Amino acid sequence: MKPGGSTTSHLFLAAALWTLIGSGLLIRGTIWLAAVERSWITLPAVALGCLKSLFILDKSAKTSIERIRQLKDGSCLGGVYSLKTWALVVIMIMLGYLLRRSPLPLEINGFIYITVGWSLVLSSRLGWRAWLLKK
Repeated sequence: MKPGGSTTSHLFLAAALWTLIGSGLLIRGTIWLAAVERSWITLPAVALGCLKSLFILDKSAKTSIERIRQLKDGSCLGGVYSLKTWALVVIMIMLGYLLRRSPLPLEINGFIYITVGWSLVLSSRLGWRAWLLKK
């Protein structure tokens, strides 16, 4: 038994995951910067997030979209990402856990969370576009 879905479902799930995870990081980072009264750090973090999105994550998003387009309808929803990508997700979760427990100031943690969060949200646009065009 496996939860299977159509290509359209996979595209939706991929875009939704990037959007939701990115939004969560943005919210947490914003709260941290507000707590230490350093909200101005948001602007450079978003600028760096744009660069990360355009030069790094967009390539990953396009690769994932093409991989999903090759899947057959009924493929397991867990197959939305490759094993390599899921391994990277686990590593990123562990790094986030270590970062939250590190002695780094909230300004740095907030900057990192906003940078990564915004880059995920911005690159999710490619997944949403692929999902909309598939419908």
